[in-house]
Amino acid sequence: MTYQLEGAHAVVTGGGTGIGLAIARVLAGAGMRVSILGRHRERLEAAALSLGDGAVALVCDVTDEAAVEAAFAEAARRGTVRVLVNNAGAVETASLAKTTLALWRRMLDVNVTGAFLCQQQVLPAMRADGAGRVVNIASTAALTGYAYVAAYVAAKHALLGLTRATAREIASSGVTVNAVCPGYTDTAIVARSIEVITAKTGRTADEARAALVAGNPQGRLITPEEVAAAVRYLVGPDAASVTGQALVLAGGELM
Repeated sequence: MTYQLEGAHAVVTGGGTGIGLAIARVLAGAGMRVSILGRHRERLEAAALSLGDGAVALVCDVTDEAAVEAAFAEAARRGTVRVLVNNAGAVETASLAKTTLALWRRMLDVNVTGAFLCQQQVLPAMRADGAGRVVNIASTAALTGYAYVAAYVAAKHALLGLTRATAREIASSGVTVNAVCPGYTDTAIVARSIEVITAKTGRTADEARAALVAGNPQGRLITPEEVAAAVRYLVGPDAASVTGQALVLAGGELM
């Protein structure tokens, strides 16, 4: 079975802001019925309203198995999920010596366990129908190491491992599973990173931003819209043979 984007049902986690909202907007623009998941009801409902009549907001903490099951049961009322974009994620900074077990677990829970739980909800129906797309939003941190974010880096490496293992397991089913790995992207997460840098180093916000941008040979931050365009490609018919891949958007930082 094949599917068309027009009228198909997509779920985007962390869909209320930033990259997730940009992805939801692109998929809605392609004619998909979009369900966005997130923890903050007012923000999520405002985002869904901005996407048009075909979008709904489902409050869900993706680290909570029961909450995930309930959210996807509600989403299923709108039809089988043909596209899942696991975008929910978070980053916290600390040296390895100061990384507590609680911080470690938070990073694993939100960045990889949430994606695992959501994949489990949609893959049975996708496999049964022989059609579906899963895209996990990882990071360049899934492919290299960065100082002071060991837990985040470990979690994103695990997310890419989950992507590849799942893709291999279901490759013959017609369902694809891929990862998008952006570098520093112009979102609220990067804005908070800049605040942390200024607080800890005394640099100005412009200097902190420049330090982040310096890792990109193009000398700029990635935009949420660029990430959304990559997702749009991976969920479309032209990417039917692309699976288990890490699509890097980083201006040449990683080659």
